Amino acid sequence: QVQLVESGGGLVQPGGSLRLSCAISGRSFSCYNIGWFRQTPGNDREFVAAIKWNSASTYYADSVKSRFTISKDNAGSVNTLLLQMNNLKTEDTAVYYCATESRRYRNNPARAAKNYDYWGQGTQVTVSS
Repeated sequence: QVQLVESGGGLVQPGGSLRLSCAISGRSFSCYNIGWFRQTPGNDREFVAAIKWNSASTYYADSVKSRFTISKDNAGSVNTLLLQMNNLKTEDTAVYYCATESRRYRNNPARAAKNYDYWGQGTQVTVSS
């Protein structure tokens, strides 16, 4: 059974930082592209960042490039996807989700949510003064 569990969300002031974590089990960490999406009320899920299955490449939405960093941590017993978010802005406020692509070894991570088949429950990030 594939499970993704996000954590690390919260309330932060503009200019602050947060680090999101996504613990992944039941799917090989090294075979699938993994991504972060975010969603605000009334809107579709928006691509934020993704990392290739072999960790060779990372991809970002223009709105978060140079502020967010996606990475994988497989040193411990749990495979974890991370999203370091710096210089947060009020427009970053959203529910953040991690997800794994449905196809193995896809060359470039997809940016459309429809290509991801397993999702976490989401973690709320609120940027406000």
